[in-house]
Amino acid sequence: MPKSRLGMAVVALVVLGALPSAAEAGLRLRVGGPVGVARFAMAGMLSVAGLRHARMAARHSRVRMAALRPQDLRPAAESIRPSERAQLTAVAALAGWQGGRAAQGWWQHADGSYGWVGPLFWPFAYSDLYDYALLSDGSGFWAYGYGDLYAAIFSPYAASDLSAFAAERPAGRRHRKAPSVQELCGGDTGETTGLPLERIGRVAAANEAQRTAFDELASAWTSASDTIRASCPTQAATTALERLAAMQSRVDAMLSAVEAVQPPLQKFYDLLSDEQKARLNAPQRDRRANAAAAKLKEMQDAACQASREPQDEQQAEKQYRQLVAQQWPLDYIAASLKLNDTERAALELVQDTTMGTMEALSACPPRDALTPPARLKAAKTRLEAMREAIGSVNDAVDDFHWYLSDEQKTQFEGLGPKKRGL
Repeated sequence: MPKSRLGMAVVALVVLGALPSAAEAGLRLRVGGPVGVARFAMAGMLSVAGLRHARMAARHSRVRMAALRPQDLRPAAESIRPSERAQLTAVAALAGWQGGRAAQGWWQHADGSYGWVGPLFWPFAYSDLYDYALLSDGSGFWAYGYGDLYAAIFSPYAASDLSAFAAERPAGRRHRKAPSVQELCGGDTGETTGLPLERIGRVAAANEAQRTAFDELASAWTSASDTIRASCPTQAATTALERLAAMQSRVDAMLSAVEAVQPPLQKFYDLLSDEQKARLNAPQRDRRANAAAAKLKEMQDAACQASREPQDEQQAEKQYRQLVAQQWPLDYIAASLKLNDTERAALELVQDTTMGTMEALSACPPRDALTPPARLKAAKTRLEAMREAIGSVNDAVDDFHWYLSDEQKTQFEGLGPKKRGL
């Protein structure tokens, strides 16, 4: 078994091996298999209990915040609590989906959040990047990967769902009030996350020279926020290629932000004493973070450690094949779209290319990234890998689309929304 295949199978082993049944995990989908497609990309880090907790937390948040308002988005960014942002994305992602009636969606991340909220990819991109680089909390940032690419190909949203996220919503819709894309992007700005950056300055106890460098760093982070915010879509993507382009734009903006922040961050860090660096390097978990969030991170860390250990190749191969069959039922898709042999071969290439991103986009952060500059560098490497993965998948999908008729393309776009309620 090739090493890359084994690496991808390890992900499947942890998750599929932990679930007692497809029914309990909610795997009953007509196309694409497990509800947790994005959870695989988290390296399978959750036990069944952890999955249940994430779902219960998201379900509780939907009861508590059935109708989101713009002001609901700001406290989540200000408090630097990824668990709160995960709940907000869950509420927002499902407010438009199926008219807001769903308990959960198949493109959910392991922590209960969603990488796609209507037409918006990576709703708290700035805050997730910030949390990992400066606060050593990568639970949001490293959740993105293979599962989001899969969701871009088989979008969960129908056109009527996406209208719930428009700034001007059609009259008569029965959706729960979903925040518009502009409201979601507005809740993730440098202005609302300025307080945590000041906390970094206080931790470092900067002298005058250090404070000057810190001010430059703060200005760079604010500019980074503007860059990322500018990548928010102005209209909804309605095809897989358009969604992949939206992902590409978002990741490109994040990379531009990282490249702008790296020099001032390194300059500030180099001016610190060893004692100051030690304080800054220590994880800055908010004291208000609840025990459940800490337990989730503990499970994620344990699973990442397990994924690095030797695995039984025969069992891994079996689980990998099961994963492919669940997520990519080629016979069903080919029959639904009446694909000929050439079209089916092109679809198989889409499958192989997308599955091939799973190992490259592992949800486990590098263990040796122990300082803010090192973590920002690791974030850049990850984003570069994601950009390459998006490009590869886009090329495969583009080739597949080239062979399809307009009717087949429309049918293909309907596969993802068909998963609803099954």
